[in-house]
Amino acid sequence: NVKLGGLGPDYEAIKEKKQKLEVQKEYSRQIKEYNMKNITSVQKLPTKPQVTSSVSRQKALEYAKKIPRPKTFMTRPSDKEGKEEVLPQTSEGSSFPKIPSLETLRSRHEKEKEVVAAFKALRIL
Repeated sequence: NVKLGGLGPDYEAIKEKKQKLEVQKEYSRQIKEYNMKNITSVQKLPTKPQVTSSVSRQKALEYAKKIPRPKTFMTRPSDKEGKEEVLPQTSEGSSFPKIPSLETLRSRHEKEKEVVAAFKALRIL
C-alpha cells in the first residue's frame, strides 16, 4: 500500500498550512493587543522627564553665570596724545568734543606710517 504522487492538488497539505497560518495570525493579534496596552501606559509616564529638563536648564543657566567672561582687548592711549579732558559745557548743558590740533594729527599719522612700514618689512601685511 504505497501511495504514489498524483496530478491533482494535495488537500491534506493545504489544510495543515492553512492551520499554521491561522495560528500565526492569532498569535500576532494577541501580541499586538498586549503591546498596545503597554504603549498607552508608557505614554502617560513622560511627565516626569519634562520637569527634570527644566531643572537641568536651570543648572546650565547657573553654570553659565559663574563662568568668567573673556577679557576684551583694549588699546591704551599713548602719553603724547594726551589724556581726555573734561569737555566744556555750554549754557544749554550740552558738551562739545575737543578737536585735536593739526600738529597732533600729523604726528599720529607719521607714527602710523612707520608702524605700517615695519609690518611691510616683516612681510606681515
